[in-house]
Amino acid sequence: MKAKIHIYLKPGVLDPQGTAVANSLKTLGFDEVESARQGKLIELDLSSVDAEEASERVKAMCDKLLANPVIENYDIELSA
Repeated sequence: MKAKIHIYLKPGVLDPQGTAVANSLKTLGFDEVESARQGKLIELDLSSVDAEEASERVKAMCDKLLANPVIENYDIELSA
């Protein structure tokens, strides 16, 4: 089983990297870019084949290590 974890800043949290990306894109002539937010994508290969168990385990991984619950949210996508 594979897990994709999309980690992103909560609304209202300042994103200096996203701001830098947006400014750089504008400098390169991409004037249609109004703003940018930067996040992380983590891909895991899991030995578990039970989707419910895998979901619970990946959520625990996110809560304990992969995401900062104070400033970040995350979405989990599981596939066989």
